[in-house]
Amino acid sequence: MKSEKERVRIADIAEELGVSTATVSNVIHGKTKKISDRTVRKVQQLLEERQYIPSMAGILLAQNDSKIICVVINDHEKYEKRVLQDAFVVGSIDYLAEVIEQTGFFMMLKKTDNIQDIVRYASMWNMAGLVLIGFCEQDYEDLRDRMHIPFVVYDGFAKEVDRYAIIGIDDFAGGYQMGNYLLQMGHEKILFAADNDESMDHERYLGLQQAVKEHIEKESGADGAEANFLLLPMQKEERMLFYQNHMDMIKSHTALFCASDAYAIELMNYLIDVGMKIPEDISIVGFDDIPDSTIVRPRLTTVRQDMKQRARMTMEVLSAWRDGTPFEKNIRLPVNVVERDSVKNIQKHS
Repeated sequence: MKSEKERVRIADIAEELGVSTATVSNVIHGKTKKISDRTVRKVQQLLEERQYIPSMAGILLAQNDSKIICVVINDHEKYEKRVLQDAFVVGSIDYLAEVIEQTGFFMMLKKTDNIQDIVRYASMWNMAGLVLIGFCEQDYEDLRDRMHIPFVVYDGFAKEVDRYAIIGIDDFAGGYQMGNYLLQMGHEKILFAADNDESMDHERYLGLQQAVKEHIEKESGADGAEANFLLLPMQKEERMLFYQNHMDMIKSHTALFCASDAYAIELMNYLIDVGMKIPEDISIVGFDDIPDSTIVRPRLTTVRQDMKQRARMTMEVLSAWRDGTPFEKNIRLPVNVVERDSVKNIQKHS
């Protein structure tokens, strides 16, 4: 801790950057509407380098007596304006609401497909912090440059995390574990289905590929093992036609690994409707372990993530930010395979 004699002053920061003391003061207090993004970043960086404050957002949060935590959900086009009907999103909100209330805060909910809406929305309310569900790495960086309310990304992906925090899961490990499970069950032709090949879904596919690669290296006669990628359309109506047009590709594999339980259940229902039996004709697995995965028949084998732990860690990080205590910025929680009834054991016995 710097003594009063050593403490850096606003005037020192202003002089070093060649800006006015008013500009530095406005950046500290979040009044950046008339200041360029470049200047804001320069001031923020020097303030932290000179230890004027240990954390821009941390000090602002500590000075803020608000009890509002705003949960912002990306209303992505794939949800077709029904994001609050998605089982994963609803489950996440449910756990977040419980933890936020237990820690003495109140939850506010906002959905949008435009990251800039968050800046406008935050300016209308006195918020203690934000929790983001969805969006992308560039969105997080843009948001951090435009406002100083601390935020935690509950469901998202970024290669480098700075000036915010991500509470994620080990997506690569999830793909790897499921890949190993399917291979142990005798499936060497695995088709991975997702609506994108980026971020979290990409990591899950890479994990699957690694499992297949190691299987080929270890097992004699496994040269034909493969993990292929099926890129699904975002819109449900288009997916139904897509499944119909790609039946030959689907049937050429013994197991389908869907990037989410929602897609696994949708695809399972489609295949049953066209006369296929699960898992007798083809095995299907998902990712997330949403409640519906135990309701469908056959019950869905999937990769489980602990959403309650994820919600708890989200509030722990925001609380640490508020108290000015150190916290990990990029947290990856463990996952595990939950075996149910949607995978057939075709392992060959000698």
